[in-house]
Amino acid sequence: MRQLFVQVPKGQGKTVLEVAQSCDGTNLAQMPAQGTEQPLDLVLIHISNGQVERLLDKLQDLPELSVTLLPTGVMALHPPSDAAPEQVTNVEERSPIEIFLSGLQSTGSWKGFLSYAAIAGIIVWIGLYTNTSYLLVAAMLLAPFAGPAMNTALATARGDRKLLGSSIFRYFSALSVTIATTALLSWVLQQQNPTSLMIDGSQISSVSALIPLAAGAAGALSLVQSERSSLVSGAATGMLVSASLAPPAGLVGMGAAIGRWDLATNGIFLLLLQLGGINLAAALVFRLFGGLSVVGARYQRGQRGVFPVATALSVVLLAGLLVWQFSSPPNLLRSSRAQRANAEVQQVVQQSNLADLVESNVRFTRANIPGQNSLLSVVYVQRKANLAESSEQIRAELTQAIQERLVQQGNITPLVDVNVLEAPE
Repeated sequence: MRQLFVQVPKGQGKTVLEVAQSCDGTNLAQMPAQGTEQPLDLVLIHISNGQVERLLDKLQDLPELSVTLLPTGVMALHPPSDAAPEQVTNVEERSPIEIFLSGLQSTGSWKGFLSYAAIAGIIVWIGLYTNTSYLLVAAMLLAPFAGPAMNTALATARGDRKLLGSSIFRYFSALSVTIATTALLSWVLQQQNPTSLMIDGSQISSVSALIPLAAGAAGALSLVQSERSSLVSGAATGMLVSASLAPPAGLVGMGAAIGRWDLATNGIFLLLLQLGGINLAAALVFRLFGGLSVVGARYQRGQRGVFPVATALSVVLLAGLLVWQFSSPPNLLRSSRAQRANAEVQQVVQQSNLADLVESNVRFTRANIPGQNSLLSVVYVQRKANLAESSEQIRAELTQAIQERLVQQGNITPLVDVNVLEAPE
């Protein structure tokens, strides 16, 4: 439930009370007030979230209307007293106008906005350069990407071309600052080679598209739901959005600075994937679950054709990126390919009857060997008891069998190292 203070010229307060009663308002009060230029009527209204838009629409034509909407929920208790539990547990989603305005309020000034983007770039660079994963988490908390990403989705749902253009511009401005910061640090400190965390961050899975879809839906739900009905804080969902943007932005800058364009390409792919996925999922949640429409109370700037066009463009962007991803393996599928190769290695060892599998590690290497995609497989096996073959024979047979199986995956060069271990007598 929301609390509103409605200010109208003296004599109009009774009209406001009647309108509030027609919208199921409760705990209503009217009091005289002295304005700066004329006497006023000040009306206090408590109304459910779902009726706020309707109330504002009915009051819109009153002259010199001023409305103060409190952004936090209230518990308006009213007779009968034994109905209090039902009154406080009837929690509704926020009104469309509040969803829209709260999203716009998250946009700060350009100076602070770009400053946070640069600071996030510094933290991302330190985390990737020193292989410190918790610094990446800190960068996700600082990165200001969630605001423009959500505003882009709000503009798509509302059909606001002006807000859509400015939000996309802010989105890419913040990303550019973060990328430039990481590239500058790598160039100044003369970084030569990628770190293991950079390599791991560039490994893209076949299900990477699910991350921005989940992030966009979670971010939109945090704005739609009332603060008392949401089990997840806005900071957590904002971090989820930034988690899918901050590390790839750092990867693009650092990869470009050291001449590893394969890493930079993977980072650009991830950034575009996040933009399309977050906008598509969040806009649909705002439109279908949040009730946002092209025209609403105190909002007349929407255009009906913007939502379907922007949504279609997001779908086309996602589809094009997925076609790019699956048409050029293994460059954009290394994480999934490595997991599948590890399963193949384990299956070969289990079918060999020469040894028992102890452990297997399969990954694409950081070495940039021209003309090949090196897949390093380090396998530890324990020879079976009472086996006539020597350790060298077991090693040679398993190496050949694993390489033959992995070559069938196509477009990879398997480098296999089999280590035969023996239990103590």
